[in-house]
Amino acid sequence: MTASKPRRSPKPQERQRDPERTRRLILDAAGAEFAAKGYAGARIASIAGRAGVNQQLISYYFDGKEGLYRALSDQWTEQQRELVAPDTPLAEQVRRHALSSRDGMRLVAWSGLEYEGAESDPDHAPRTQRLAGTVERIAAMKAEGRLPAWVDPECLTVLLMAAAMAPVTLPHVAEGLTRTAPDSPEFVERYADQLAKLVEHLSAT
Repeated sequence: MTASKPRRSPKPQERQRDPERTRRLILDAAGAEFAAKGYAGARIASIAGRAGVNQQLISYYFDGKEGLYRALSDQWTEQQRELVAPDTPLAEQVRRHALSSRDGMRLVAWSGLEYEGAESDPDHAPRTQRLAGTVERIAAMKAEGRLPAWVDPECLTVLLMAAAMAPVTLPHVAEGLTRTAPDSPEFVERYADQLAKLVEHLSAT
């Protein structure tokens, strides 16, 4: 009778055979959790439950809550690059942002409500870097005479971002005025088109 070989403990990569799938599940769950509860209110245990994974895997892949938030920020940055090419006209850029992920907008809104300074904002530097490109584009349009001389590029960037997020941050106002569900495809398209036309008008004056 042949002696059985001693059993060895599986290596981490053998225990988790599809790490990319697990990372995606965690990131998707984290996006939903942060959007629903904000950074302060989100719980790692809830994210693990949403993703259907062991809570320890979040620490293993992302080094905890802040690392997970930064990974989400990186993912959104890449999505924005894919959504808006560098040569996209400003009006179309704003329109596409208005049509983009509601979870992403909710997370930005939550981070604003929780904001107590740059040191406590995990996405402060990446978000500022993402928006710097829009500021530069508006400044260039102003220098070329395609925007009025009174335009402040930084303030206009804030205004456009707030406007793009309005159906998410002011759903009660939108529904009261339009008698349409603010998250319906019909209203979102209608609103995004109006916002783009407003930017077109501004750049035509």
